[in-house]
This record gives sequence, structure tokens and C-alpha cells, in this order.
Amino acid sequence: MCGIAGLFNCNLPADRLRLDQAVAKLAHRGPDDRGLFLDGRFGMGHTRLAIIDLAGGHQPLFSKDRGLALIANGEIYNFVELRAELEALGHGFQTHSDSEVILHAYLAFGDSFLERIHGMFAFALYDAAEGRLILARDRLGMKPLFLAWLPDGIAFASEIKALLPLLDQPPAIDPQGLAQYFQNQFSTGATTVFSGVERVLPGEAVIIEAGRVARRFRYWSPLAIRTEPLDFDEAAARFDTLMERVMVEHMRSDVPVGLFLSGGVDSSLLLALLSRYSDQPIRTFSVGFPGTSLTNELPLAKDLARRFGSRHREIRPDPKDIFHSLPLTVWAADDLMRDNANLPTSLLARAAGEELKVVFSGEGGDEVFAGYGRYRTSPLERLFKGLLAPGSGGFRTRGSFRGHWPKTLFGPTLLAASQHARRPVLESWREAPHGWSDLQRMQYVDLRHALPDNLLVKADRMLMAWGVEGRLPFLDHRIVEFGLGLPDRLKVAGRQGKLFLKRWGERLVPPEQLYARKRGFHVPLSEWLDEPFLKRLAQILPEHPALTPWLKPDGIRMLIADCREERQGSAMLWAILQFAIWHQLFIAGSGERPAPLTDPLEFL
Repeated sequence: MCGIAGLFNCNLPADRLRLDQAVAKLAHRGPDDRGLFLDGRFGMGHTRLAIIDLAGGHQPLFSKDRGLALIANGEIYNFVELRAELEALGHGFQTHSDSEVILHAYLAFGDSFLERIHGMFAFALYDAAEGRLILARDRLGMKPLFLAWLPDGIAFASEIKALLPLLDQPPAIDPQGLAQYFQNQFSTGATTVFSGVERVLPGEAVIIEAGRVARRFRYWSPLAIRTEPLDFDEAAARFDTLMERVMVEHMRSDVPVGLFLSGGVDSSLLLALLSRYSDQPIRTFSVGFPGTSLTNELPLAKDLARRFGSRHREIRPDPKDIFHSLPLTVWAADDLMRDNANLPTSLLARAAGEELKVVFSGEGGDEVFAGYGRYRTSPLERLFKGLLAPGSGGFRTRGSFRGHWPKTLFGPTLLAASQHARRPVLESWREAPHGWSDLQRMQYVDLRHALPDNLLVKADRMLMAWGVEGRLPFLDHRIVEFGLGLPDRLKVAGRQGKLFLKRWGERLVPPEQLYARKRGFHVPLSEWLDEPFLKRLAQILPEHPALTPWLKPDGIRMLIADCREERQGSAMLWAILQFAIWHQLFIAGSGERPAPLTDPLEFL
């Protein structure tokens, strides 16, 4: 797990100083090593978190004739099998790094080489002879990659903060990206909150020649998946073989691994599987909030840890520490988003990082096997929602700011942009194959947007901020293809979601654990917005210079008053507070890392 950055100019030589500054912004992603490579108008850099081939995996990696240069972020899970195939074709390897197979696969298979690589990755492959750069991102978007348009070329990086030193001037805020953030929790697709900065999409490759995009294409898409008419026994037999292969590949590591254990279905099954395939006790970490109104999951996790013999650690954060973690989590997320679970995830990652470099987590299980309650909304409710907001079958019809609040809070530019905040959902709903069920369409919309641009931002950035790699077996593309292709009746029955995975897991985990009501990963946000905090917020937030171009001061005052009187509107207030912190970090500032614990209001 690493960080990558680079630039390809049309005319000017690549600037080593700027490139070095960009790479320095990614030190948290790769604290173990650093490397640069420049070739005239092209330059790229790499920071390394050593997981595979600890001694010999320095990057950039080069082909034997040095005609190819590679920097990669992530893990190639099938590198053992792919390396054996390439060696049989006559390729000789210089390291034991999993990333080196990318170089040889390109030489062996040409433009189809991406289809042979399994894993989570974002990489830059420079072909000096052809004068071209290949940027590629993994199929599900587990690893991030951004592009920025320069007056004389193109820059790329794992995180937006690393692009800032490569730009000639600070980027402006994109109203559409900001509107998506406020209404949907995150900007999505290629759109970011910065004008002139875009995401490389999951499963996308971008070919750059002479500082310009020559071609871009999707080498994988869930849209190709078709439903198979399986019964449970047939599906379970296939899944036995598939899950064993995926776990064997994902557990490859030259350092110890751990697990974030919530007590839910996905992490419970992962603990059972990790324990089955490991000859050492698994290190597990759980977080809870005793003394709040939220269900405390620590006892559930502790029981599971005892059952499977893991070495378990509980994190019990003080509410003050949660609040004071906010500036760091906003900095870590980088790509403006507001999943409240960033806070406890960051605390878990900090604890895990004290002793591990690799941690497994259960992200993706709900999207792939239809676990969310929103997938089981009644047809009548969806019909009604679809009449109010047509175009997506009654799915994801409402933004976070609704009722009178958009007109009360949003300035003219933001209000106009917010009218189009649902467009990505509508487009994705329409592009799903005609033969898909509505359940599959809902899963696809989430796989296309909420997963890569929200959930996986949390899973990657909160961990990498502390030098920890997250591994997500349920998002192996083969698992995704299997789950999305299951018949609806195997995934959802009545009020029970994720049915196939639960039935399959009964051999591994006690049924009462699997069929318990879904609890989610929440923080007691409204309980922490007490009167002293809201009073301070009312003095700082309404006229803050980050907000006045976009939000109405009187509307912010009204929202704070509403939170005081009815304890409602906390999610909207939280969104505004995070944007102000983000602006202070990346617009008013230069993206410097704040202290681990910083009072958000003093920071503003």
C-alpha cells in the first residue's frame, strides 16, 4: 500500500522540486520508502508501505531494458499465479514484489493486460519508447486516483492534497461537486469538489501521450453481469470454492494481519475464515460508545473474539476525543465526504497502526449481497417516492437537505447546482441492463457511487492516514460478480437481507449472530452537540468566510437554533461544519496535516 503522484507536460521539463513536494504530501501512505523518476517532460514519485518483498520492493520498478517504469499503490492478489504464468512464457523477474507482475503482464498481453490482474490498485505505467503513460484503477475503486488538468499537461496523484503542489494556482470549488456533497454526502463519478480535478473511475484506464489524454476506457463493469438461475445448494457449492480462493490470495503478506471486528455479519464471517486459514491467532480491534443511546457492540465482538481465539483489543473513545478527531479525519478523507463512521474508523486505524500494517475489514458485503434496509423498502413506499422524484424506481430519491432547508440555507449558486445533485443516480439507474431486477439496479447504483466515493474513501483514507493497509475480500471483483448475479430470492426474503451470505455462514458463525438486526456503524452525533458547543458554533460558523459564498448566514443561525430546540438538523449542521474545516485545510491552507486531537472550533 502506497502513494503515487506524477505529471506529464506537453512542452516543459518535469519540475523535480514540485514533484518532490507532491510526493511528500503522501508520506502517510508510504512511511517506509520513497522514490522518484524523471524523463524529460515526464516525472513520477512513490511512497511505500512495505507489505510484500520487504527488502526488494523499492519503486519505481523498471523493465530489464529500463524502457518501462512503474509506480503502484495497492496489492495484486493473484501475483503468485500470474508470475508463474509469465515465467513459463520466458519472463524473468528482478524482485519478489507483487507489483512487478504489472510490468510483465503489459509486455506479455498488451492492451488486455488489465484483465489478467486481480487486486486493489492504482498505478502509473510509463512506456518511454511509445511516449505514453497508462493510468489505471482497480475494478471497484478500492484505491484512489485523481487527475488534474495543467496549462502545460496533466498531473495525477493518489490524493488531491498531493496535486496541490503541482498546480499553478489554487483550484476553484466546483458548485456541482459541492452540491453533491451537501445533498448526497459525497461528490461522485469523475466530479470532485475542485474544478479541473477529476477521479479516474473504478475499472478505468487512461492513456496519456505528450501531456494529453489520448484515450480512456473501462476494462471492467458490473453491467456485464447476468443472473444465473441457481438454487441455494448450487450457489453455496460455488461460493465455497470461490471464497477459499479469495481468502488464500488476500491473506498473502510478509507482515502480520489483523481485523476490524464489529460483531456484524461480514466481520464475523471474516474472523471465522481468517482463523481457519491462519496458523496464528488473529489480532482484532473493536470500537464502542458505552454510556450513549447507541447499541454497544463491544460485548458481541468480545464473544466472537473469545470463540475464535483472537487477540482482542477494545477502543472506548471519550466523546471529547471523537470531536477533536474531526479535523484530522477531514484532512485524511481529502476528497470531501461526510461519513460519520470516519471518526471511529480513524481511531481503530490509529490503534491498529501501533502494531500492524494490514487489517481486514468487511466493507462491501451489504452492497454485494443486498444487506441494506433500503433494498427492502415496500413496493408501495417506492411507488410513492418515485412519483415525488421519478427516474430511479423510488430509490435514493431524497437529498440530505430537504423541505425548506435548501432555500433557507443555500445561496443562489449552490441552490441552482443542487437541482442536479441526483443526476448520477438517475444515469446509473437507466444504464442498467433491461433484464435486471430493481434489486440489482439498486445494488448497481450503490456499487457505482456510494461504495467507491464514500464507503471506500473511508476504508482507504482513514487507514492510510495511520500507515495501515485495508483488505476487503467481499469486494474482490469475483465475489461482486457472484453476488450481483444471484437470483433475488437468494438475497432477500421478507424483512431479511443478505440471506444467502447468512445461510452460507451458518456453518462458521452462530446463527443468532448472523440473523440479529443490522446495527450499522454509527456515532452518537446528536448527543454530542450540547448547548456549550452549539453556542460556540453560533459565534463562529454563520459568518465564516468559507461559507458565505455558498450558504446564507441567517439560514445557518436558524439551523443551529433548530438543533438547540429540537435536536434535529444535526446531520446538516455536521455537513456544514466539515465543509468549513475542509476549506480551512485545502483552500485557505495548503493541505498540511493537523494534530491528531484538535478542537474543531479553535481550528476554524
